[in-house]
Amino acid sequence: MGFEQCHPAVNFIYFVAVLYGMLAFQHPIFLAISFICAFVYSVKRNGYKSLFLNILLCPLIILFALYYSSYTHFGITVLSKNMIGNNFTLESILYGCVIGCIVSGVIMLLSCIYSIFTTDKVVYLFGRLSPKFSMYFAALLRLVPRIKEEARKINSAQCGIGRGVNQGNILARIKNCVRIFSIIITWLIDKLMVTSEAMRCRGSSIKGRKAFSIYRFDNRDRVYVIFMVLCITITMAGAMLGQTDIVYNPRIIIYPSTYMSWVFYVGYMFLCIMPFLLEVWTEHRFNKSRENLGIEEKMYEK
Repeated sequence: MGFEQCHPAVNFIYFVAVLYGMLAFQHPIFLAISFICAFVYSVKRNGYKSLFLNILLCPLIILFALYYSSYTHFGITVLSKNMIGNNFTLESILYGCVIGCIVSGVIMLLSCIYSIFTTDKVVYLFGRLSPKFSMYFAALLRLVPRIKEEARKINSAQCGIGRGVNQGNILARIKNCVRIFSIIITWLIDKLMVTSEAMRCRGSSIKGRKAFSIYRFDNRDRVYVIFMVLCITITMAGAMLGQTDIVYNPRIIIYPSTYMSWVFYVGYMFLCIMPFLLEVWTEHRFNKSRENLGIEEKMYEK
């Protein structure tokens, strides 16, 4: 059983906590924990395509840091000067790396969220709070994979008349891409209108409307929530004690690490890596059960 099989509330609590930590904590150790855990879990969820994207993001972080330091000139540690006399400072480069890591980590987490949250989970979580929002958001999530498939079909049809994205010179390819994009937008607007009308006819805006649910909050989910609350409490205690604070302007000022700091680091690490460990342990138990079943079948055949 993977993390996607947990109760939607468990998934929601985890991703809210981890996204908040990714955006709020700029301390190098906390940021490294968030980035590495997001990297590993996104690869676990999405496979080699996600691995290629995540590796591609790493040099982009460095390029963004250089670009950020080229027009933001704070800090006292001057490394060099550019052609117009502006300073490249260590503080601005490091802060650019921090911003790049945060944005990259959020992208990785969003890929995990998309693979875990289904339309049923969205309707279950937000159906009573805002039925219209939940239904529209669920319909939008459903349209995302359909947009990709429709774009492939449109491109195949355009290739038949010599207007594919890979046909012609550079200007012709740009024109073909714009044409296909326009067709996709027109198709998307039409689908949204049809979906909205269908939802209205089915009574999605009626007050007190209840949605069918197959989710049950069992003891397993209670254990996960208790563990997450414990890790969140440890992390928040570290934040209140200043363990997550750091200043980059005008100089780098960081709270010194102590033996107690490692308690906060470990608590935050277990919070971020929990779904990955859960899925690895589940796969291990499943493979072990299959091996035991195969051994029993061979013994029975003998």
